[in-house]
Amino acid sequence: MSVVDLLEAWPLPGARALGAQLVASYAHPERGYHDSRHLAEVLERVNELCAAGERFERMPVVLAAWFHDSVYDGQPDAERRSAAWAAEALPTLVEPAVVDEVVRLVLLTEHHRPAAGDANGGVLSDADLAILAAPAERYGEYVAAVRREWAHVSDPDFASGRASILGDLLAKPHLFSTRHGQEHWESAARVNVAAELVRLAG
Repeated sequence: MSVVDLLEAWPLPGARALGAQLVASYAHPERGYHDSRHLAEVLERVNELCAAGERFERMPVVLAAWFHDSVYDGQPDAERRSAAWAAEALPTLVEPAVVDEVVRLVLLTEHHRPAAGDANGGVLSDADLAILAAPAERYGEYVAAVRREWAHVSDPDFASGRASILGDLLAKPHLFSTRHGQEHWESAARVNVAAELVRLAG
């Protein structure tokens, strides 16, 4: 999606200024992977899961997708700071229950471990992790972009931290929570992640 397309996808037409602020945040030149392309891909995967018949509350999930990496600077607590932005910006725009759910969902993306039966969490987590199932070329671009975001970290420390995150994901019974994700993304994602772990260990 172009910037114009992203703005068209913003779900609160009465608050276009907020949408523009979020687009500008994702488009910051110092971002690597967590940029406008990532936001667009997550929104596309949410749409894909909806089209596949997954049942979830669309407005809070879409808003959470917009906010989930709204703050990303290679420093700790980015998810909490992103959730705080949502908590500050949304109360005059949507119902309190929607605000609370958006905040909860953004915080969930720190570890991607939605509880069983958490339909909203499962959809957002799966949409965010779907990059793990990308074709080899796109997966390679993703890995390189993540490394650029953490350029301030030494190679050994980055490899150790990245391997810990990937190993934790692989230890889950399923990387994906939705039926569609498990059927269409699980196998490819496990192959990609396992191969990256081998490269990190080398």
